Amino acid sequence: MRSFLHVLTGAASASTIAVITGLISYFAFGQTFLISSLYAVGGWFVVFSGTLWIGHYLYLRKNQLSMREYIYIKKNLHEAKLKIARLRKALFAVKNLHTIKQNFEIFRIVKRIYVITKKEPKRFYQAEKFYFENLESIVELTEKYALLATQPKKNAEIQMSLSDTRWTIAQLAESLEKDLYDLLEKDIDHLQFELDVAKHSLSKK
Repeated sequence: MRSFLHVLTGAASASTIAVITGLISYFAFGQTFLISSLYAVGGWFVVFSGTLWIGHYLYLRKNQLSMREYIYIKKNLHEAKLKIARLRKALFAVKNLHTIKQNFEIFRIVKRIYVITKKEPKRFYQAEKFYFENLESIVELTEKYALLATQPKKNAEIQMSLSDTRWTIAQLAESLEKDLYDLLEKDIDHLQFELDVAKHSLSKK
């Protein structure tokens, strides 16, 4: 969840301090090259660790999360990422013109929920139904459908299972849309409020 740019900035700052520490130790205090190098390396680790800690603290504070919550959400997002990879593979394993539009829409919604939650981890609690119920269900069903649909010969029983699975996937797709709406509900309400204020202001003018 933390930005790679923050790590890069910390490394750059630590490197700058390490060079300055080494030069001061060598030229100003007359230490040997080996001792100065050890001071430089020690300075790098201290500054780099401190920068990461401060950045992590500010990140948790900004998102109003405790360390326990952060670890919990990070773990679940990692598991969700693996499930989404499985979902993508299953959705596009079947080259069927009748389902490709639906499959693309399902993947778009799932990916959107994941990206929003990763960017703002506090929203994870608004999407718990998605992460603990609907995501698992859609992955299992699409994998089942892909397995049946790619069979070289399909008897009446397989055709019936495919039809039932398609119907269930369509129902789950609606649930996923609701998951996304629930996640964005506060943003929609806030936008509507701003629109109402703007309209009121314009009408007064």
